[in-house]
Parts: sequence; C-alpha cells; structure tokens
Amino acid sequence: MSATTKGTFVITGASSGIGALYADRLARRGHDLVLVARSEDRLRALANRLEQETGRHVGVLVADLGDKAGVAKVEAALKADKSIIGLVNNAGLGATAPLLQSSVEAMEAMIDLNVTALTRLTYAVAPGLVERGGGTIINIASVVAIAPELLNGVYGGSKAFVLAFSQSLQHELADKNIRVQAVLPGATATDFWAIAGKPVEQLPQAIVMSAEDMVDASLAGLDQGEVVTIPALPEVADWNAYENARMALAPQLSRNQPAVRYRVRKIDAA
Repeated sequence: MSATTKGTFVITGASSGIGALYADRLARRGHDLVLVARSEDRLRALANRLEQETGRHVGVLVADLGDKAGVAKVEAALKADKSIIGLVNNAGLGATAPLLQSSVEAMEAMIDLNVTALTRLTYAVAPGLVERGGGTIINIASVVAIAPELLNGVYGGSKAFVLAFSQSLQHELADKNIRVQAVLPGATATDFWAIAGKPVEQLPQAIVMSAEDMVDASLAGLDQGEVVTIPALPEVADWNAYENARMALAPQLSRNQPAVRYRVRKIDAA
C-alpha cells in the first residue's frame, strides 16, 4: 500500500461495465485496487490505464467466481491482504426468461455466483475489516429484489438475498465501523441484457440508465450514508415509507396464537 493511498478496494466483475466504472471512480478517489474477473487481457488493460491516469496501484486477480476454485482464490487474497478496506461485490449473472423456459442448471449457476460466491467473499473480507477498525462492503443487487415480478424469478430471488443479506450485515456490523450498502439498479446500459437474453436495445429507452450515471449515483448514495441506494428513485421518502411499513410489521410477525382469520373452529366429537 503506497503512502498516500486511502486503502485498497477489491472489485469483482471488474473487466467491463459497472465493475470497470467502480474501478475508475474509486481509483480517482485515491484508492488502490484489486480487480477480479475472468478476462486477464481486459483486466490488465484496465489496470494499466488506471495506473497511468491516477497513479494508484492496481492489481489484477484472474478468477472465475462461478467456479469453487476461483472463489477460493479470491477468498485467500481477501484474507491475506491487510491493505484492503473495501469490497465491491459486482460479479453476477441475470436472466429474463420465465421459469418454464429456463434451464435449471443455468439457474443453479446463477445462484452459485449471485448468492454463494458473494456470501463467501463477504465472509472472507469482513473479519479483516473489523480487525483493521472499519471498511466498506458494496453489494450490487437490483430493483427486482423488491419487484420480483419484473424478470426471471430465480434472478429476483438471488437479488432479494443480496438485499436482505446487506441489511442484516449493516445491522450486525455498524458498531464496528463497517459500512454496508446494497445498490439496486434498474435497467442499466451494459452487456448484462444481451447475456441474459434480451438486448438492451429492445427495452424502452426511458427506463434505461447509463452505467456511468448509475455508478456515480450509487457512490453519491454511499457518501450520503445510505444502506440501500436505488439510483433511479426520485424521492427517497418513498423508500423510507416502504422501510417504515416493513419495520412496522416486525412486532406482529411472531405470536403464540394464529391470527383470528386462521383459527379453525373445533367440532366436538359426536
């Protein structure tokens, strides 16, 4: 870690799109980086450019997070590097086809990446952040976490996990100076859509945000202390109302008797 760095961020899925933009923005904020993805050529090209433009140290870690060996490789790096103060869990897969038109093997692979890998990497980095006195974990979710009807249900379920996991982590780790942010983008202009089976050009352009605007808005939300950032949501009061309604349910969710509407009338034996 160089003398003037603000600490190292590890970014997964960093070779293009949202991950590459996080790399650019965080390097310009004074952070050294470790970029993680499968494409070594793309990673090294990005790392070289950012080092030249920002003067930060940018390392490259080639790993396939859809593979257990790749996840283990990144876990080991997260545990060993004492300069790490942040993790951006950006790597992920999407799907747009409904259940009956989807391969269960493809859905399992999506869960492995969106849920299992993200969880393992978070578990790998969190103890070190606590030991070093603080840090930041940014988890890229999606608006389908709260609107699962919009796309494939397994994809929505995986992103609902990311949201719930992030909220729980923030609750657990806030007193240890750990910031956790869940980012819920809407439709964003990246190659995500083509890979998921629906090119972004087929979407109404009124709902598609540029990746640059999405990342900049998300970092602004982080700066403002948000646990959940929805870049496209015009009024934060709407999210606060949603959260307040959810929290108001909490005292009502576990009782020693069923609700009256569920009580079955007992019929005396003849």
